[in-house]
Amino acid sequence: MANIKAMKKDIKRNAKKRLSNTEAKSAAKTYIKKVRVACNEERLDDAKTALSRAVKALDKAVQRGIIHKNQAARRKSRVAKLVQSGASAN
Repeated sequence: MANIKAMKKDIKRNAKKRLSNTEAKSAAKTYIKKVRVACNEERLDDAKTALSRAVKALDKAVQRGIIHKNQAARRKSRVAKLVQSGASAN
């Protein structure tokens, strides 16, 4: 444990940020998983709504500096391609 008061405060602040960042990452992963599940079950409407939520969650994570913009772009591209291939298959 730190001895300096400011360092103790930093430790608390970092713990709160870590929790918030973990929640945001987890939410984005959950929405991406919902897109994949909907595509596997061939529920196109559910997949499209889940895709828009996933994109929103990823964009918010980038805006808050939780994940890198290129990582978010890659993830969005992959799930969009998945939804698009499901749409073209039907």
